[in-house]
Amino acid sequence: MTLSKLSLRNAKRQTGDYLVYFVTVTITAALLYACNGLIFSPEILKLSTLMKSLPVTIVLASIVVVCIMGWLVQYTTGFMFTKRSREFGTYILIGLENRQVAWLFFLENLIVGAFALLFGILLGNLVFQALRAILLALFGIPYTFAFTFSFRAVALTLFYFVLIYLSAQLRSRRRIRSMKIYDLIYFDRLNENAALAKSGRRKKIFSASIVFGVAGTLLLLTRSLPTGILGAACIIVFLYGFFLSFSSGVPAWFDRRPGRKYQGQTLLIFRTLSAKLNTMGIMMATIALLFTAVLISQGTGLIFGAIFESRQTAETCFDIFIGTETPAQDGSDLISYIESSIPVTAAHSYSIYQGTNARITDYLNENTDYYPCYSYDTWMKFSDYAALRSMLGYPDVTLEPGEYLIHCVPWQKNAVTACAQPVTVDGATLQPGSIHTETLNQRLWNVNGTDFILILPDEAVLSRPVSHNLYAAMTKEPVSEEQYAALCRIRDERELYRHITLYTAPQVQAEYASSTAMLVLPLYYLALVLIMTAATILTIQQLSETDRYRRQFLLLKKLGMDRQEMHRALRLQFTIYYAMPAIPPLFVSIPFLLSLCNATDPGVTEGFYRPFNIICLTLALFFMIYAVYIVMAYRSLKRNVLPTGP
Repeated sequence: MTLSKLSLRNAKRQTGDYLVYFVTVTITAALLYACNGLIFSPEILKLSTLMKSLPVTIVLASIVVVCIMGWLVQYTTGFMFTKRSREFGTYILIGLENRQVAWLFFLENLIVGAFALLFGILLGNLVFQALRAILLALFGIPYTFAFTFSFRAVALTLFYFVLIYLSAQLRSRRRIRSMKIYDLIYFDRLNENAALAKSGRRKKIFSASIVFGVAGTLLLLTRSLPTGILGAACIIVFLYGFFLSFSSGVPAWFDRRPGRKYQGQTLLIFRTLSAKLNTMGIMMATIALLFTAVLISQGTGLIFGAIFESRQTAETCFDIFIGTETPAQDGSDLISYIESSIPVTAAHSYSIYQGTNARITDYLNENTDYYPCYSYDTWMKFSDYAALRSMLGYPDVTLEPGEYLIHCVPWQKNAVTACAQPVTVDGATLQPGSIHTETLNQRLWNVNGTDFILILPDEAVLSRPVSHNLYAAMTKEPVSEEQYAALCRIRDERELYRHITLYTAPQVQAEYASSTAMLVLPLYYLALVLIMTAATILTIQQLSETDRYRRQFLLLKKLGMDRQEMHRALRLQFTIYYAMPAIPPLFVSIPFLLSLCNATDPGVTEGFYRPFNIICLTLALFFMIYAVYIVMAYRSLKRNVLPTGP
């Protein structure tokens, strides 16, 4: 049999033995190709001028993905080399040269990588369509399927794969060429003996790691940045200390409690896990850190999405909005351009006035998460308010004699209600009336009040000084990028207009859609690759013990254990194995995400994006992907390990 045929046969066997690895590499190739397709897609880059930074963001994320995949391929290749070292030694023993065996191993892994790349590119076209549909939806553009194939995206993906595979395979090739027959045959046993070496110090490390874990969790729950950093450091110490000392600490704990040691299948389960962790303690801790990064990336992506959606909603109720700081900034040139060049269905110019005091502003500043933009409460004429509501299609409201209305953002309604008091102006006293919370552009400066505004009878505000002037318009067609650019040129050409607030709904939508694409998409891209990589390593390690598990359960069957008990023992052992690296990250990521939710603008984490929902969605997405690997591994072990027959 030639080396080529032997390599092909071994590649087929390797694909079957490491199907999870092959699937993960294929999906990663699909993600790389799909994201590269976005880089070279004229349609995506033309969505907005702000999308010009998208290729840089994706390339940076892809570099991280390449490093992660390089580590996975390096680890898996080294693992396969360890498991097959005796086979390679046998090849040399029967007459093959080291360089031929090295080339054989290199070639068969190259074949697996080539097939993974081929299937990944085919799958990547579907992933690209999914990403394209998401981006078009962000910009409010209807999606229509259009098959595309980018040779530049294929070339860049191929370049990434060459970097990933050559670095791993060349290292293994050099190792095989430099090793002797004896070293190859006993390579796996030497590694195992070195890893199984124990010391009395590990028992102390195990106890200390538990203390660090409890202390780190309590520090993280304080939601303070300094103590949070210290808590995260304690958690890292806990992870590595716990997994490195598990194989010594747990048996010592059971030795002092013999009653629990021999209860049920406890001895079988923890002896097996101890032996496993004795050879991969550092790897388990590293995987736990990767899972922490996954949870934080997914949760942060949801929070960023909530921020962008909240800001977009707050700023796009009017198609065009102009705010001026002083009466000299009348914005007449801008309004003239709008009237001559942009079809307008409704428009209104009006003023915001300074109130007689800052009672509500001060109350919100002292009792809520509020940033005051003015040293007074802002007022608006009722006629202007009615005109704006009509433009936006809101229901008509009535201002009763002797009353004033309040319009505020939803999350300030309770606070505004608590501090609303009678207003005296020109000797007349007005009582607080109804409070309304529809979207009215009340975010930051030169808008309809910051978070709130008082609506008074027209004659009651005429004597008050003007705070700022506003112009709002609804258009027949969305304002184009060229029209918005023309408005910006008019504003920038006059020194007096430099600080004018200028919004158009399509511009704001494009800004936040671009921000979502450049921040949220890479976070989920990295999170998906990280969890697949970590879960693949765990699964490969578990499935590699199939023969040993089979011998173990055959022996237990001869000793009298029935199939149901063996099934229960396998299931419990399997659950603990996959839960161990997944549970500690929860103690790090959940407090971090809760703190991040509290650090956002008021009202962002409301409704669908409540902190509880964000945590639940993050965990659901994580465990949904993780469960796929768990189910694949469990079904394979259950089928191949448990003895058949009575």
